[in-house]
Amino acid sequence: MNVSSHDNVSITLTSRDNFNAAVTKNFIVLALGLTINYINGILIHTFNKHQVFYVNPRYILFIHLVVNDMIQLTVTITLFIISYIFYKINVPLCCLLIPLAAFTTENTPLNLAVMAVECYIAVCLPLRHAVLCTVKKTYILIGFIWVAVSMSILPDLFVMLATEPREFFYSNIFCDRDILFRNPLIIKKRNVSYIVLLVIVWLTLLYTYFKILFAAKAADGDAKKARNTILLHGFQLLLCMLTYIDPALKRALLEWFPKSYSNSLFVCYIIIQILPRFVSPIVYGLRDQTFRRYLKRYFLCTVSTSINPQKTFFN
Repeated sequence: MNVSSHDNVSITLTSRDNFNAAVTKNFIVLALGLTINYINGILIHTFNKHQVFYVNPRYILFIHLVVNDMIQLTVTITLFIISYIFYKINVPLCCLLIPLAAFTTENTPLNLAVMAVECYIAVCLPLRHAVLCTVKKTYILIGFIWVAVSMSILPDLFVMLATEPREFFYSNIFCDRDILFRNPLIIKKRNVSYIVLLVIVWLTLLYTYFKILFAAKAADGDAKKARNTILLHGFQLLLCMLTYIDPALKRALLEWFPKSYSNSLFVCYIIIQILPRFVSPIVYGLRDQTFRRYLKRYFLCTVSTSINPQKTFFN
């Protein structure tokens, strides 16, 4: 079952979809992407319009996750459509798209971990929440997330620039991370960094969940709601983890369903790349009462400029 990236590309090339199947798949992906980005766009608009959101560290972290998801979804859908229209693109363009997709993909678990810690502080250390969770510290943490992820991704780019022949950068390739960063050392380093990242994030989620769980037994409904939020973070993280087993999953699908490999890849793409981006609006956009009150008006196109955000927040 040892199938290289080159083998995967060759098989995909010989089993490409017919015109009707290609149009249907691209339509489904584009429709889902536009729908999710439309919802996320309304969330961002709501966040920017009302001070009650952008002075709250919890909402700042959430909207960073939403913006991150929008970028990730846009880039991956662009790559999906390009794979059908052009199939291969020049390496410099791929060098722009793949790192951006990798940045936004690896940002998500760290952002979820930070949001879980904020929930833990709010429930278990309420008297210190105002000191520990400030707007300034929140933006510093977001910057740290990007720096941490860049330390994982930028070395791959530097190794590629140093080891690949000059002709490679003038060639056209199928734009895939394993094909662009094809050095075996890069792949091994990436697997190790994935393991370290997931261990840190899962330990953070488990620790905060059980701390909040014990607090919820003798506390009010806010602690129980925070516990449920951590569970949703865990579910979202499980979906995100599928990205890390994507190469192995593709190899398994190729062996199990060789005749319907293209359709299997499409289902995997929907589950791995699109479904996790649908969870973020649910966690706060639909569950959070403050957001929900504004979103109802935006979705119904009956936004009132006379709404007092402070009143909505405390009701």
